[in-house]
Amino acid sequence: MGLRTQRSALSPRAGRARWRAARWALVWWLALASALASVGCPAAKRRTPDDTLVMLFGAVIRDLDPRFAVSSNDIKLSRLLAPGLTSINRPSLEPRPELAESIEQLDERTWEVVIRADARFSNGDPVTARDVAYSYQSVLDPNVGSLYRASFSDRFERVEVIDARRARFHLKKPLATFLSDLDFGIVSATAGQTSEHRFPDGLIVGAGPYRVVSIASERLLFAHNPHYYGTAPATPNVEIRTVRDANARALMLVGGSADLAQNALRLDLVDAVAERSRVKVEGGPSAILTYVMMQGEDPAFRDVRVRRAIAHAIDREQILAAKLGGRAVLATGLLPPSHWAYEADVARYPYDPARAQALLDEAGFPDPDGPGGEPRMRLQYKTSADQFRLAVARILASQLAAVGIEVDVRAYEFGTFLADIKQGNFQLASMQTAAIGDPDYYFAYFHSSRIPTAEHPHTTNRWRYSDARVDALTEAGRSTSERAQRLEIYREVQQILARDVPIVPLWHEDNIAVMNVDVTGYEILPHAGVSGLAGAHKAPR
Repeated sequence: MGLRTQRSALSPRAGRARWRAARWALVWWLALASALASVGCPAAKRRTPDDTLVMLFGAVIRDLDPRFAVSSNDIKLSRLLAPGLTSINRPSLEPRPELAESIEQLDERTWEVVIRADARFSNGDPVTARDVAYSYQSVLDPNVGSLYRASFSDRFERVEVIDARRARFHLKKPLATFLSDLDFGIVSATAGQTSEHRFPDGLIVGAGPYRVVSIASERLLFAHNPHYYGTAPATPNVEIRTVRDANARALMLVGGSADLAQNALRLDLVDAVAERSRVKVEGGPSAILTYVMMQGEDPAFRDVRVRRAIAHAIDREQILAAKLGGRAVLATGLLPPSHWAYEADVARYPYDPARAQALLDEAGFPDPDGPGGEPRMRLQYKTSADQFRLAVARILASQLAAVGIEVDVRAYEFGTFLADIKQGNFQLASMQTAAIGDPDYYFAYFHSSRIPTAEHPHTTNRWRYSDARVDALTEAGRSTSERAQRLEIYREVQQILARDVPIVPLWHEDNIAVMNVDVTGYEILPHAGVSGLAGAHKAPR
């Protein structure tokens, strides 16, 4: 499959030069910040207000309404303002009641939720069953334009108001993921029920620990919700700032003009930042997978032996040590080893260049003229222009080159990169999954109905994998509530996918929080959520 050349692509030489320049610039500025602090420069002693936590993000926050929030950061922040009936904000990622007081299954397709009596929106109104029904029904409404409509339509028939505190969910079929699916933000029906179902100026009304005070293009202000039913946030105000440059984010943390950044610094530079006296680094396990995908409809990858050869050619341990500072766990599939449904007994592909070459020989890609000559095959590898991801992609390319696969690495601005991935306009590419909670994500990533189309471009089987047995198993897994049965189902799913290798699982990168040394109580969660802001506290000056 031919791949078009983008003007935004970086040449290997230009990319290396930019990476070196960025790295040395950061080291120089960090040294300057330390020197200024040592001589008592007032600017170097800046600190954010005692009653405010300033958190840095690398991308603009576009929508805080849970019905329209799409990016990972938008979704995380929306839950801080508008939690759901359940929450998975815990290390186990198991759902627990949040706005719900109780949840009862009436029959295999009907559930009833009782809303806690003390739940209040940030405007003081009680959270009612009408608000719950509105939040879900507005997503199901095709005129509203929520990107969640497709997945909601697969699950929910309707949400019925029984009385002020009771809402009844009618499902289209039995749904094992129902409790997890209730981790969807509830918003005020009264405040949000405009002609376009939008909150004025984006100031959504939810029932979380914080409320929105103001929204600017790269700066958001949250304040404590005085009507919050739970424990009041340890720090009453949160400021969210978008700082696109990674070096600038590091300097702000070292210089004292920001308090916290989670997964916002390159892992190969975390140690340099951690040496500075003003900041500390804390980490925790992750439920997010980093992987290499192969375009399954490309002739180069139709033979499973080629896919297995690529897996054997990658020295993941070497990359983990050299670029990630050991802050990751090697992966065998979507699920991390700590997950309740993880299956360890699957096919594995340790680094073995000789085996990779033998598999390529068997697949009809022999070495045409011996080591160092013409390659066995040529592939193109797309990645985002993020300097860390680009550096990892180049290491992967060099490892594939060692077994005779010549790889042309091309980096793109993320929007362009993602558009190409959705359209299937790639051969090799690397990405990260969403945080994997319920193993139903196997349906989202590997069921043939989730292959992107012109009508549904946002579905996530982007490698275009199709297997009738995996389809049947993942359908059964989402309709079977008994955990023992689900374990058997997902054990087989993991074994099939490990044999077929539609993607090469690399690792689960640790979640890393770099923060002001005075900040305590911030909990790092496997899905990298930011609910820990409500428990974070900054020691007064």
